[in-house]
Amino acid sequence: MISFITSNTHKYREIQDMTSRSIIQNPLEYPEIQADTLEAVAQYGIQYCYEKVQSPCFIEDSGLFIHALGGFPGPYSRYVFETLGLTGILRLLSESHDRSAHFQSVIAYTDGSDTKLFMGRIDGMISLREKGEKGFGFDPIFIPEGEKRTFAVMSLQEKNLYSHRGKAFKQFIIYLEKVK
Repeated sequence: MISFITSNTHKYREIQDMTSRSIIQNPLEYPEIQADTLEAVAQYGIQYCYEKVQSPCFIEDSGLFIHALGGFPGPYSRYVFETLGLTGILRLLSESHDRSAHFQSVIAYTDGSDTKLFMGRIDGMISLREKGEKGFGFDPIFIPEGEKRTFAVMSLQEKNLYSHRGKAFKQFIIYLEKVK
């Protein structure tokens, strides 16, 4: 049994939809350090979580990197979403012709003896306005490359075909199949 340490039920559903493995959600709160990379945030978080649960577990951290804003909000995406929100991001880009962006995801897993990181990335662009009611976070303003729709318009299964989290989780599942 592996614990996915998250209080975000949307993330848990996305992960659960991609595997038949027994994964339980553990809403343990853990400190999300302020760091310049998602990898540093995930490394710190998984060590903290393992000390608390003492069993195999993983966390996922992701960020939206907007190219015209120098990669902002990046690893600070949660804070920016909670403070500026979608409207604030769209306002920051209102005069920009470059709307390119990417989502990046890091899954950190440990069984207590070893820690592994799994990465996923999807390139795309920021829409001109919010579109869709599905998903969470920045989904209503992110259009993945090769699509005309935002993540918030897509079904969970469609989003998982493109998403940064889906790509990282696929790597994680392959790893688990090899070691278990």
